[in-house]
Formats: sequence, structure tokens, C-alpha cells
Amino acid sequence: MALYKYSEYLEKADHPEFDTLHSPGENCPHSGIYRCKACGDEIASNKDNPFPPQNHHQHAEDLGPIQWKLIILSQQR
Repeated sequence: MALYKYSEYLEKADHPEFDTLHSPGENCPHSGIYRCKACGDEIASNKDNPFPPQNHHQHAEDLGPIQWKLIILSQQR
């Protein structure tokens, strides 16, 4: 689970991208922190860079496929 110290730097949002699942190797649509839906591992990923390939992040097969879900959206001004 992502941790933070200063809550004033975070804001709750209902952006639809928080509900989208992404596959390994797919291009990242938004910079931020992503969590594997199956095992809970987290990564930081930059917009337009590919998510880690299938062989980079691995977990037990019985947990299901690797699917990245946005949990913290990084905003640039």
C-alpha cells in the first residue's frame, strides 16, 4: 500500500483512469504510482513509457494475471 506523510499534498479524485487496468508492456497513459491488482506490488511509471514486461514483475500464477491499476496520479503544472 502506498504511504504518505503530508496529506496536504494529496487530493481525492474520481478520475475514471483509477478504474482502468493495464497490461505488462502497454504504454502508461498517466505518470503516477500503479499497483498490481493480483499481488499488490507497486511501481512508479511515467506517461508514455511502457509498463514493466511480463518477465520483470512476476507473482504466483494462482493470483491471476498481472494488471496495473493507477492508485496515485501525478499532476504537472
